Amino acid sequence: MTEEQKLTQTMNPALPPASQPYAPGAGNIKLLEEQGVRYLHFGTPWVQGAMRIDDPYVLEIEYVQQMMMWMLFADKPEHIVQLGLGAGSLTKFCWRQFPQSRITAVELDPAVIETCRHHFDLPADDQRLTVLQMDAMDFVLDPARHGTVDILQVDLYDALAVGPVLGSPEFYQACADCLAPEGMLTINLFCDYPEHLDHLDAIAEVFHAAAHLPEVHDGNIVAIAFKNAPSIDFSELHWRAHRIGKKYGLKAESWVDGLEAWMAGIDS
Repeated sequence: MTEEQKLTQTMNPALPPASQPYAPGAGNIKLLEEQGVRYLHFGTPWVQGAMRIDDPYVLEIEYVQQMMMWMLFADKPEHIVQLGLGAGSLTKFCWRQFPQSRITAVELDPAVIETCRHHFDLPADDQRLTVLQMDAMDFVLDPARHGTVDILQVDLYDALAVGPVLGSPEFYQACADCLAPEGMLTINLFCDYPEHLDHLDAIAEVFHAAAHLPEVHDGNIVAIAFKNAPSIDFSELHWRAHRIGKKYGLKAESWVDGLEAWMAGIDS
């Protein structure tokens, strides 16, 4: 058996019936385990998520940690929504760390949901956690969901991961519509230059304020957008970041540094 065969496990989990087409992944889901970390792939080299096996609720990848930068501005959201489940890292973290919050995850591919349940320690649905097998666009376009979400985390990629699956002005407007008045969106933009600029411009068109952190992981840029712009005191944000780092083990102070660098670039 080759080293790759030892590390890679191809899975074909039993799939629940799907009522609509879904993104590639069902027949090509692979797990790679290396140095205590389990990685999720959809039959390509691109990592779709990761979990430290002996600490499954920690956020292993830096850009995934950055998706939590809304914590600088809010500490008790009522409803957190994740579009794109990946390996379930953000969904698990929010479910564990915010016991007062309802958590909803939206994932199109039923095989990804099953993989997260069986191999990435995603909890079963309960009074606080709901995992929906549906299209993210359908979710955000539903008028019944508008104004109901405090935090919207967007990480939508198919097996090829050449760019976000959804990124039209209509999609970003629907995301903004879903947010409560003080709601925030964080989004992972993994794409080639200058495509990420098109997404950032589209986000800025429909949100009252938006910013982004410096690029990490060879192309990942994480942005934050606000339904209504907050007042920003960087000394206060640094204090909050220090507390977040101590309590959750996240690199929160680097988020504030990144936001300050972004603002300096805007002002220059």
